Formats: sequence, C-alpha cells, structure tokens
Amino acid sequence: MHPDALSAAGTRLPWPRLAQALAVLAACLLLVAARPAAAADTYAKTRYPVVLVHGLLGYDEVLGYGYFYRIPDALRAAGATVYVASLPAVNDDVARGEALLRQLRQWAAAGGHTRFNLVGHSQGGTTARYVAGVAPPLVASVTSIGTPHTFDGTGNVVNLFAFVQAQPGLVKTLADAVSGLSGHPELRNDVQAAIRQVTEGAQAFNARFPAGRPTTPCGEGPASVDGIRYYSATGNVAKTNAWDPVDLLHQDSGGPSDGFMPVCITHWGQVIRDDYPWNHYDEINQVFGLIGRGAPDPSSFYLQQANRLKGLGL
Repeated sequence: MHPDALSAAGTRLPWPRLAQALAVLAACLLLVAARPAAAADTYAKTRYPVVLVHGLLGYDEVLGYGYFYRIPDALRAAGATVYVASLPAVNDDVARGEALLRQLRQWAAAGGHTRFNLVGHSQGGTTARYVAGVAPPLVASVTSIGTPHTFDGTGNVVNLFAFVQAQPGLVKTLADAVSGLSGHPELRNDVQAAIRQVTEGAQAFNARFPAGRPTTPCGEGPASVDGIRYYSATGNVAKTNAWDPVDLLHQDSGGPSDGFMPVCITHWGQVIRDDYPWNHYDEINQVFGLIGRGAPDPSSFYLQQANRLKGLGL
C-alpha cells in the first residue's frame, strides 16, 4: 500500500479510542497488582502448635494414608501449625508418652516452640495426659476424644482387651506391621505392658496424673489445672454407616457409647460434648470419611476446638 494511502486510512481508524482503552486496561492491571492478597484463613491459628496423638494400633500415616483422615490438612488450611505424633502402636502410656515427649522436644528445638496443644484420640488422650503430668511446661492443653480414662467393666473396650489378652502374639505381629508400614520400625511394641495398664494400672495411672479428673460420676473435672486446659468429647452411636467396614467392630453396650467406649469413661476436664453422632472411628474421620447421614464432619470438631484454644490465647 502506498504511504499516502496508509496515512489516509489511519485517519479513519479509531486510534485515539484504542489508546484510551489500553490506558484504562493498564491502570486496572496496576490496581489489581497493587491490591493486597486476600487474607489467609486464621480460624484455627492457635498460638501453640496442635499435636495429634493416635490411639491403640494407630500410626501417623501408612503409605500416605493418615490415621486422622484429612484432619491435619483441614487444620493447616485454617492457619494451624500441626504435628502428628509417631508412637508405638501397642504399649502402655509410659512408653508411648516418653516417645511423644521426645518428639515434642525435637519440634520445640527445630521450630522454636515453647508449648503444645495435645489432641489425643482413644489411648492418645491418656498418653497426652502422661506428658502433661511429667513435662507440664511443654503443654498448653490436653483434648481427648473417645478416650477410656477410667474402666468400669462395660463397653466393647472390654471385649477388645479380652481379645488382646487371648491373642498377644497376633496383636504383636499386627502392631509391628503397623509400625513398619508407617516407617517407624524402631518403635517398640509391648502387648503385655498395654494389658497391664488396663487390667492393673488404670487406677494407679489416674492417681499419678489426676489433673482434670471428674469430681462426680460421669461429670466434669476442672477445666484448668496448673495452667493446662483439659477438654474431652466423644461420639455416642455404635453403628453409623453400613458402607463403612469398621462399623462391624462396634457394638452397642446397653448404654450410650461410641461402639467401644461408654460415654462416661471418656469424661475428663471440661466435657465439650458426649453426644456427637459418631462411633469410635468416625471420631477420626475413618474410614475415608464414611460417617452417618446428616452427621457433622469430624474435621469440624478439630477446627472448632482449635478456634476455642485460639480464643484463650493458646
């Protein structure tokens, strides 16, 4: 095209409008770039890290599958710093508690943490109480869910330990397999020590570590002892989802229970609730999050408890 023709065509094209549009677009892009990023979720951002403590025959992860199914991720997404303990799958609370204490000290040294919020499921609750008793400066709170703090001779937990007593070799083999698959074959499992704690040592354990003990049968204990907060909660339904294979392990015991633990033996410190529509494994969102229809997401309990601790400056 002849230069004169291009010049003539240029007078007919909307260059001024295009220039204005480009200027507006550039200004908008600058405003977007300068706008502060959306505020991170801090609902569960506690002052001290949350440590999740597994129960009997538990683990942190096996082949990437967590004992507390998706719960650590939910807490982290809401701002919490979360650690998951790696403890002997089967042992008493002294051995398990000493393993937990070693990890707390390692995390404290590596992360500059001074205290921790311990959240234990099942035996994890008594393990956490052990640490609170022997190393109180490291513990800000103990929250137990579905934990057998006392034994009254009722509930499916009795059948569980009867099986452990009858088949110690099988249980030891299973416990060692769990420890190996979780990447912690060095963890020592001792079936007889676990049995002794239940059959002979429960009262002695509670006498040694009484902080949070209920003051009345099936009642509540003090919410705070020597600067440590104590909470407990549990489900009260034995079977919740026909598609969940672990429902087969749970049994009705003639009274409210989570299929293993009668609700009264789980009370310790301030009782948050003892009527969640969950069974013992629903309490940790197992298996694969299969819970009862209409039941609240178990992760919500952990998020709400972290928010409660946050509100207390913990």
